[in-house]
Amino acid sequence: MRHAVPMATLLAALTFAPVALAPLPLAAQALDLTQGGPIEVTASNGIEWRQQEQLVIARGNARAVRQGVTVTADRLIARYRPRAGQPAAQAAQDGDASPMSGGEIWRLEAEGNVKIDSATDHAEGDRAIYDMDQAVLVLTGRALKLTTPQEVLTSRDSMEYWPQKRMAVARGAAHVVTQDQRQIFADTLVGYFQDQGGAAPAQADARQGGPDAGSQLERVEAFGNVEIRTPSEVVRGDRGVYSELTGMARLLGRVRITRGDNQLNGQEAIVNMRSGVARLVSTPGGRVQGLIIPQQGQEAAPQGQPQGQPQEQRGRGR
Repeated sequence: MRHAVPMATLLAALTFAPVALAPLPLAAQALDLTQGGPIEVTASNGIEWRQQEQLVIARGNARAVRQGVTVTADRLIARYRPRAGQPAAQAAQDGDASPMSGGEIWRLEAEGNVKIDSATDHAEGDRAIYDMDQAVLVLTGRALKLTTPQEVLTSRDSMEYWPQKRMAVARGAAHVVTQDQRQIFADTLVGYFQDQGGAAPAQADARQGGPDAGSQLERVEAFGNVEIRTPSEVVRGDRGVYSELTGMARLLGRVRITRGDNQLNGQEAIVNMRSGVARLVSTPGGRVQGLIIPQQGQEAAPQGQPQGQPQEQRGRGR
């Protein structure tokens, strides 16, 4: 049975009971719809209730709001079920199968111009699926973006956000701009966040964090065609990890450090993204290799060693 809710006025609304999940602390305004409390769904072009399918479709400037987190889209599809612990037959007999009297949303789908906002964080894409049971938000489409007060994470293919794990996964031409405006590129980036309000006092003072300061990127793991840019160098490798707290990055596999026309090659590099200093590290039994191009006006190369020829060094690169 389908029930259309016509809209002669500007707005229609439904309120759903919360899904039976343990609430998370409210210290930071993460994009978390799994926290307790009702979900209010509104739309400007009406709401359609499909009772047998147990779903509600909201069209036109559709909006879902829960505990300070707002999802807006051209269309929202809310899939609901009877209250936790109550059989569907009993719920129907008691009249509690209605989404307006005890139903709980277990999956929210957003289509078209999707934007998800809290007081501090923002995400956007063409389509979003929020699975309440799995506690994961999946964004797909063009121009995928996750923005916190300190960082901007973008990707081409998909973006996952796991609020309980405080983790985001960007896939396809992934890119993050860190707090100090450093850039990391990779096929896949996995970012781990922490609440700025929960940082140690010294760290909180340094970042001006507080109860509503939002999320702080703790570290990034990068996989495939990794590239880290500092003001003076470009460091590339197969995989790597970057700590936002220390500003240090480590890259592994076919590492190349490029500064102007100069290049160092090896299997491992340690990069201080705040100072711009990169150090190439040799593996046991291996060697690092460098191509050094002297600048004009420098002294000529030692006799027997033409300028511009590769120089190989054993041990740690300097």
